[in-house]
Amino acid sequence: MRRVALAIALTLFVTSLVVPAALAANPHFINASANLDQNGNLVVSWKEAGLGDNQLIDYTASADATATYACINGGGKHPQATNKETVSGPVSASGTFSSGKNGQITASLTVPPPDKGDFSCPPGQRLVLASVSYTNVSITDTTNGITEPIPGTFSKTFFEV
Repeated sequence: MRRVALAIALTLFVTSLVVPAALAANPHFINASANLDQNGNLVVSWKEAGLGDNQLIDYTASADATATYACINGGGKHPQATNKETVSGPVSASGTFSSGKNGQITASLTVPPPDKGDFSCPPGQRLVLASVSYTNVSITDTTNGITEPIPGTFSKTFFEV
């Protein structure tokens, strides 16, 4: 009888240690935002809490993007209307971050525009990103399966073509 009582007491003690830790982990995004840097990359920033201490969390920032590439001459002009390429498609960036001792992560990922592909410029002209636009932006905590949408369209025109 004493062994049974000891086993029950030990089980209750261990459970009392484990259950609060499990209940404390309640991953959720506190905020998420996006903006464009000077090169046309989408910078997605966020804060997530309820992760537990010192946890490695995987994230993916994703969006649908459209980029227009063009050829510019030495005078900064776009000499031929047909000498440009518009590409569209999904873009993303991923990274792993630690929650530290406070169970939170505040971080950013930089998502590049769609690649120019085979588009190139003739001699004497340089290839530039003329404009870029991102929609359907989101940040996903892939470790815990949580996605936070970031509403809006984020766009910038560098050269009129």
